Amino acid sequence: MEEFDFLATTPQSFDEQTLAVFQHQAKNCKVYRDFIGYLNINPKKITSPKEIPFLPIQFFKSHQIISGSESIQETFLSSGTTGTSQSKHFVTNISLYEKSYLNAFEQFYGDITEYTILALLPSYLERKGSSLIYMVEDIINKSENPNSGFYLHNHKELFDKLQEQEKQQKKTLLIGVSFALLDFIEKYPCELQHTVVMETGGMKGKRKEMIREELHEELKKGFGVQKIHSEYGMTELLSQAYFDESQKFNCPPWMKILIRDTEDALSLLPNEKSGGINVIDLANYNSCSFIATQDLGKVYNDGTFDVLGRFDNSDIRGCNLLIQ
Repeated sequence: MEEFDFLATTPQSFDEQTLAVFQHQAKNCKVYRDFIGYLNINPKKITSPKEIPFLPIQFFKSHQIISGSESIQETFLSSGTTGTSQSKHFVTNISLYEKSYLNAFEQFYGDITEYTILALLPSYLERKGSSLIYMVEDIINKSENPNSGFYLHNHKELFDKLQEQEKQQKKTLLIGVSFALLDFIEKYPCELQHTVVMETGGMKGKRKEMIREELHEELKKGFGVQKIHSEYGMTELLSQAYFDESQKFNCPPWMKILIRDTEDALSLLPNEKSGGINVIDLANYNSCSFIATQDLGKVYNDGTFDVLGRFDNSDIRGCNLLIQ
């Protein structure tokens, strides 16, 4: 199998690395190759990342997106809702995913062994094939901390563990799905000083959807913290961005966000303009690194970005009006 070290990516080498990955996938990923062909684009004439066509994320629901002929090691499934088809991410080299999330965590949060990892992810634990559970389970193991672990609906036990960690002034990461964190603080409000609270988004039909600012205000009050952190990732990717102390989403060096015009999917918008989020994820070397998501966002001049919401296929044009 051809080796590719996405961890070597720097701001200076990003464009060169990206174009090399594009040529590899345009040749070796049949679905992506066909998609490019339907657009009448000649891959050999692509000379800038801004010219690369992005594969609509919906293709992961209907096609096997693989670059190469290696055997599948893991299949990650999106959560989906009743009556909708799930996205399937066929991973042929799971070590790329492991390298991606472990190095990104270290970049944004430091040495994983300094943390106790507490995970409140009931909706993910209760189904198979979650890439988030795979990641969190691994970082729990990598923390080498007997106090790290998963919690389902045992909120009192989690509360007691948080209090114990605080009393001992131990660095703690509490990572949870939004609805479960809200359920928890309704019964067990806290005052945390040594804990990073990270929401992974999603109400999973358990509560009404909230904009992030509203959600974070509720969580800040309930946990007694100054800032709430977020993780931006998805089944179809092998990398995550983090909404951290900067209070904007930051990508690791091998990941980048571009914004497309919601009325012309092949046109990119300048910084500070709102539109559809396109993701370059060089860790996704054996799948597709160029994905047009169904999220709306905005990229800032310093390279950070924000997620403003989602659009569906029924009315993409209306999004321009919603986010002015």
